[in-house]
Amino acid sequence: MALATDIGNPEPAGARLGTASRGRRAADRIPLTGSRLGRLILLLNLLGMVVLIAGALVFNEFRRGLVTARLDSLTTQSQLLSYAIVSAATEGEPEPRMIPDRAVAILTLLGLPATERARLYDASGKLLADTDVIADRVLERSLKPAHRPGLELPFGLDNEARRAAAAHASEQAEVREALAGRKVAHLRESESGGRLVSVSIPIQNVQRVLGVLTVEAGGVDEIVTAQRMTMVPFILIAIFVMLVSAVLLDRLVARPVLRLARAADSVRLARARAMSLPDLASRGDELGDLTRSLESMTETLSARLDAIDRFAADVAHEIKNPLTSIRSAVETLEMAPPDSPVRNRLMGILKSDVRRMDRLITDISNASRIDAELSREAPRSVALDRLLTDIVGTYTLEETGDAPSVSLELPTGGDGVLVSGRESPFGQVFRNLIDNARSFSPAGGVVRVRLTREATDRSGRTAAVVRVEDDGPGIPAENLETIFERFYTARPRGQAFGGNSGLGLSIARQIVEAHGGRIRAENRLGPDGAVLGARFTVTLPERRA
Repeated sequence: MALATDIGNPEPAGARLGTASRGRRAADRIPLTGSRLGRLILLLNLLGMVVLIAGALVFNEFRRGLVTARLDSLTTQSQLLSYAIVSAATEGEPEPRMIPDRAVAILTLLGLPATERARLYDASGKLLADTDVIADRVLERSLKPAHRPGLELPFGLDNEARRAAAAHASEQAEVREALAGRKVAHLRESESGGRLVSVSIPIQNVQRVLGVLTVEAGGVDEIVTAQRMTMVPFILIAIFVMLVSAVLLDRLVARPVLRLARAADSVRLARARAMSLPDLASRGDELGDLTRSLESMTETLSARLDAIDRFAADVAHEIKNPLTSIRSAVETLEMAPPDSPVRNRLMGILKSDVRRMDRLITDISNASRIDAELSREAPRSVALDRLLTDIVGTYTLEETGDAPSVSLELPTGGDGVLVSGRESPFGQVFRNLIDNARSFSPAGGVVRVRLTREATDRSGRTAAVVRVEDDGPGIPAENLETIFERFYTARPRGQAFGGNSGLGLSIARQIVEAHGGRIRAENRLGPDGAVLGARFTVTLPERRA
């Protein structure tokens, strides 16, 4: 009996490929928000950015509001002072003029806060009054090192002089613009290098400009500095969030990935046959999925290596038998006289063993490359009725003498029976089954091949069922599963030794299970319970057209 093998294939190749492809498609459909790890990374990074942005917005809005409020306040004060001066310190018709003493008296009488400073200019731009001078205010600041005569000014003093000159020039430009009848309100630098909020209002009687009133307020830098200090908590919180994010990403992503890499290196360097990281495999995120997939992959590879080792040992054992027989026959052949019956018998043994070796090596080659062939060719629709017709037709053409014949029975009516898979491996399955049945059939017997459709469950799904029956001695009950193991063979009485390699049925089961089907063996029993022959049943899921 020609039997088959599954060379280290813990699960069907088609099922593995289908599961992997479905997993990849499902992963491709998961958006960023559908990933726990992705959500965590996104949330932590966005949180830090939100804190910084919120702080920056608060700071900018406060600074902008502060400057605007100070400008509005100074503009209102300047306009009130200007109206007072026009009302009480001007005279002359039709050409009015400003009375400087009265204007200065009005500035003195009304007064300004200590944080503000006002200057009064006449129509020619000459300074008439300065509230800091009127109020005897003294500007306090630390003195620079004393300057010796004949030496160049130190850099600090020279820079201070430049700032004072630039501030005076900016102030004069503002006064000239106000003398042209335009109100000026902006930020400018002071003599000390700070920023001032300055408003210059033309003093007008009807359309005639009589002078300019400039009101300025300092302290902007101090307020802005204080406001910047309010940013410190935001910055510290942002730094803390970023540090926590970095630590979490390190513990949740970087270190586990490093552990996976080291475990993979251990497998690669043959220090381990399989990965085992139970603490990572129990996680519910993508790293847990990756760990479980890697563990499953390494376990499958380990099982495949074990199966290859067993297969290699079995191959060595099976090849060793005919080689031993050939060596013994050759050694005996040297001692046999020429043209003697013994010599002829030894030559027959040598030819039989050579044929056995050829058959064995061919089947071993087919079994070893079946996985590669299944993964290389993409599945497609295969019409089983047409395929079986072609296969049975080849046996009909080869029928000679008392060789067992092969008959085919197909379902009547309807369309063809379609399954999903690869035509060439399917052909190998049915040829192996038919060859096996013919080897056990008596002379003049018939091997019957029947194709039917049968329901697989209550859902109405159907499967294609192929039965191959013979009229041979049947299969011992204890060997109904053993016959699918590799290199298992039971020769019918009278059959030449070495006619079967014991791989045919194993290859058939490997191919059928790779396509999501199943194959089983049973005995055909008569009414009296006698064994009438063997039956092999192949069930494949039907593909809808």
